[in-house]
Amino acid sequence: MSFADKFNLLNEFNILRIICALFLIPHIIAKFTVPQALQFYVDVGFKPPKFWMYLAGAIESVLFVTLFFGIYTWFFGFIGFIHLMVAAAATYKLTRKWIWVIGGIEFCVFWAICCLVVAMHAYRIGM
Repeated sequence: MSFADKFNLLNEFNILRIICALFLIPHIIAKFTVPQALQFYVDVGFKPPKFWMYLAGAIESVLFVTLFFGIYTWFFGFIGFIHLMVAAAATYKLTRKWIWVIGGIEFCVFWAICCLVVAMHAYRIGM
């Protein structure tokens, strides 16, 4: 698949892959600019919290680049699925809520499933 093919927005798979990547940007930025981000890792019980926050930021950065540019998409789509399910589990441990607008896990689960669909499709087409 050529570079141009990976950014053909008439291909619905590309749209899903790219949006899965782009939604990572606010999360990456927040980990390094929003002081309350660290508090989440403290409250959930990750020890040491800074290490886990920076590791999550690093994983999200790699996921952004690889999903956006379509690099080993099947593998990194699956890593995105796992990463977001861990985020959902941590959020659920803290909030015990489903609805995302009140701090629940709904969005994380939806996004994780989207990453899984990207991984499954990319694996099927050999991307």
